[in-house]
Amino acid sequence: MSQQPTSVHFIAIGGAAMHNLALALHQLGFRVTGSDDEINEPSRSRLQAAGLLPEAIGWFPDRLNYRPDAVILGMHAREDNPELQRARELGLRVYSYPEYLYEHSKNKTRVVIGGSHGKTTITSMILWVLQSLGRDFDYLVGAKLEGFDTMVRITNAPLIVLEGDEYLASPVDRRPKFHLYKADIALLSGIAWDHINVFPTYEQYFDQFRIYVEQVPPAGKVIYCQEDPEVNRLMQIAEVGAERVPYGIPAHRIENGRTILDTTIGPVPIEVFGKHNLMNLEGARLVCHALGVSDEQFYHAIASFRGAARRLEILASNDQCAVYKDFAHSPSKLKATTEAVRQQFPDRKLIALMELHTFSSLNEKFLDEYRGSMAAADEAWVYFNPHTIEHKRLPSISKDRVAKAFDRGDLQVFTDSADWLDQLRNRDLRGTVLLFMSSGTFDGISLEELARELTEKSLLPSA
Repeated sequence: MSQQPTSVHFIAIGGAAMHNLALALHQLGFRVTGSDDEINEPSRSRLQAAGLLPEAIGWFPDRLNYRPDAVILGMHAREDNPELQRARELGLRVYSYPEYLYEHSKNKTRVVIGGSHGKTTITSMILWVLQSLGRDFDYLVGAKLEGFDTMVRITNAPLIVLEGDEYLASPVDRRPKFHLYKADIALLSGIAWDHINVFPTYEQYFDQFRIYVEQVPPAGKVIYCQEDPEVNRLMQIAEVGAERVPYGIPAHRIENGRTILDTTIGPVPIEVFGKHNLMNLEGARLVCHALGVSDEQFYHAIASFRGAARRLEILASNDQCAVYKDFAHSPSKLKATTEAVRQQFPDRKLIALMELHTFSSLNEKFLDEYRGSMAAADEAWVYFNPHTIEHKRLPSISKDRVAKAFDRGDLQVFTDSADWLDQLRNRDLRGTVLLFMSSGTFDGISLEELARELTEKSLLPSA
């Protein structure tokens, strides 16, 4: 920023991106304060360790009386937030966090990774490669990544890589986040309707991606997945002045449950799997190429990439049973993830359990979008908590309505975690892969502990 602030107050400091940005600024020596009406793990522990955890939970307008140089407003706050009102009374500069990141990075090369799915994985792949090469860069990524202390880095580096979310910037700034970053190099992974509470029609949602690619300057690049029909439709009608760089599924094979890339430098075994991840990897390669990374450098680094947290993350495994969890929650993500696991384990029984947790997934008008999304699973289970629907102030939905939406005769729908837990614990899980998918927490159940329990049980002699 032209006049770099040295003190910042966060309204809703407990959010995933917000608390990471707070930590990053604290590391730079900024005075950082903040408030929230709810702070959960891991935000709580990480803020506490840095000495940034608010003394009391809630909103306290007097906390702004020291007149910080900047106030950053999180999505979790409401438009009538008393601290926001106080900031306005004091004439303080209020930013959304994407707006703040742009102000910080105006003079950097800005790489933005956008799309309805794959954003976090592609961003993580790029970060992994750049770090392995010792490149100096800033970043924002939506999940914890091995080898990275925070999900945000802000320094004087000449490059920033940003996961570009299409959700709103803040309660008072209704623009999608990725519009604010103004990409020099933009990637578009796919388009599949999401965030129905903000974009009530598909065309409204689709149009946000048109704006995103049209913002890229003529000297920039738009790297896009040509395997996605909606992305292709967009690129046909969008007025893109930048260079267009399409990508698809790279040459590969699967041998003994391991995916191997057939590349210009020879065969490269990789740790991730599934067609969607192969496309993610190819998109990441082209971004890295645009940043001066050779194919040899890229493949050497990417071979050891094991994925971002909650992206086809393996929880426990043995010869009889493997358990994965994934952040998948939208229809396109469910489909891609279940198909990836099926492809990787063609001879195993696949039981897939997903949790309806987001505003869109719990919206009766959106439910029908899930039709066929778990067709690749041998058994498909869906769980939702009626209390979550109440908390989000949405109309109630029935188990029958969910079953009808998924349009699968053998679908099991649960509204009590104890029921699906009992089923799993009483099943013979030999020769099985379990896949848990949610953007939530399954009511706080430790999936790691459950996975260890179930895989150990799978080795016991049957009764």
